[in-house]
Amino acid sequence: MAGRGELTDAAWERIEPLLPRVDGRGRPWRDQRQVVNGVLWRLRTGAPWRDLPERYGPWQTVYERFARWEADGTWAKLLEHVQGAMTRWAGWSGPSLSTPRSTAPISTPPVPAKGGHARGGDELEDPGRSQTRQALGRSRGGLTTKVHLAVDGRGLPLSIVLTPDNVNDATAFGQVLDGIRVPRVGTGRPRRTPTRVLGDKAYSSRAIRHLLRRRGIAVTIPERRDQTANRRRRGRLGGRPPAFDADVYRERNVVERCFARLKQFRAIATRFDKLADRYRAGVVLASLILWLRETSP
Repeated sequence: MAGRGELTDAAWERIEPLLPRVDGRGRPWRDQRQVVNGVLWRLRTGAPWRDLPERYGPWQTVYERFARWEADGTWAKLLEHVQGAMTRWAGWSGPSLSTPRSTAPISTPPVPAKGGHARGGDELEDPGRSQTRQALGRSRGGLTTKVHLAVDGRGLPLSIVLTPDNVNDATAFGQVLDGIRVPRVGTGRPRRTPTRVLGDKAYSSRAIRHLLRRRGIAVTIPERRDQTANRRRRGRLGGRPPAFDADVYRERNVVERCFARLKQFRAIATRFDKLADRYRAGVVLASLILWLRETSP
């Protein structure tokens, strides 16, 4: 019987075949499920790796497995597999917004960063040069990280991008949109184009609207006040106001609800990892858990 926060039997059956196999050389690997549950315990509690309970095995083993699977893309592959298993994903093949499941709401909240939970070798080399590379930016609250997230209409993560907090949200929009890649079961290209994109005023720019128009994606993003005032000041030269449907925009709340669910994992709500790749791997794993919970029979 699975403990609190651990993988259920149904969830384990779905991901176990996709985990790396032991090649038979060297020492035998510790039980895979035990290790994954150990990673989930740390993700849920936000505790230092050294405080991992003994029932999950040596903390060094659990951490090294977590880091290895981040480096070889195992966590990302698991998430893509579970996303692709949703063969009846309504809306992606339709030309209209008949169902919100094809929308891609986007949002970007800052996450405070705390140091001290990484293993040896994870320390930042030179704070002056490497903070940007590690997605750390200084704001009023200190060093923080922005998590740019695109979700589907049910609030399940599709794309994850990290930037320092002092980076403008709109500059990461292209990366977030390009990160939407849901494999199909069988043959065929991955699903990469939602029917509509919903975003807040931080993503209101001509470049973003032109990008979505070129890709044939409907857009629901409110115009900022300064943009509205500037357009009216220019008169006819300012052009028409962008189309905006307030009723459709209400569906953007699913991305905020997704962040609320992700922040139930304390290691996501507060960044303890000094390396951006480690922190992002935690967000990917937490997203995988959300997908498994949603799609469990």
